Amino acid sequence: MRVSRTPRPTELAPSEWVSGAAWIDEIAAPEGTSRFRADSVHFAPGARTAWHRHPFGQVLHVTEGTGLVQCRGGEVQTIRAGDSVRIAPGEWHWHGASPTTFMTHLAIQEVAEDGTEAERGSHVTEAEYLASLLAH
Repeated sequence: MRVSRTPRPTELAPSEWVSGAAWIDEIAAPEGTSRFRADSVHFAPGARTAWHRHPFGQVLHVTEGTGLVQCRGGEVQTIRAGDSVRIAPGEWHWHGASPTTFMTHLAIQEVAEDGTEAERGSHVTEAEYLASLLAH
């Protein structure tokens, strides 16, 4: 067993991955034979990921606030503190905060043997984000 007492500094999510401001705190990174990764991600109101997919899927668990998640071709779903979302392997999706509240979630996924965590697609534009709210 190894106890980590010095957390890595909070990082601002790269603009290639997120529209708006989001901060990432690493909880667990792949090490040795483990391919497990967990991060706590804190989204500012209106911030959201680009479309992306994970080779082995992803679990999101909301710890604070209200957010949104959408899988390609599906409806936007509201997610709140205590909700968990399971996204299937290879499923294109995005997630982020609602327009008026912060949202924090744990993002948990398995990393591929070659180190791939996710494949990024296009950004969810402001028009798409707002249209998804109207349809919701």
